[in-house]
Amino acid sequence: MEVRINKEVRDYQESVFFGLSLRQLIFALLAVLVAVGVYFGLRNIVSSGEIGWICVLAAFPFALGGFFTYNGMTFEQFLLAFIRSELLYPKKLVFKSENLYAKALENSCAKEALRLD
Repeated sequence: MEVRINKEVRDYQESVFFGLSLRQLIFALLAVLVAVGVYFGLRNIVSSGEIGWICVLAAFPFALGGFFTYNGMTFEQFLLAFIRSELLYPKKLVFKSENLYAKALENSCAKEALRLD
């Protein structure tokens, strides 16, 4: 008998239903509910060809929320970090070099010999 253990213990996910974690299951059900709601809400307004695409586009963010991970962050955490770093607190990084050797020689007599000014 062989027991499989993940190389990284933190990557372990407990499967609840069909290999999905509880988070993935909840978001998948939420995506289905949104798609069904959009379908029944727009079936009299939009033709059947377009309604399929609208349902997919409406359900996509919810499905993405359950399965997306980036550097250990969930979709909500990643979205919040992206908004903070790019929109709320944008930084203009400027590189300014510094000559440490010239700074060290500012008060020495070797300054005249090297003519650093």
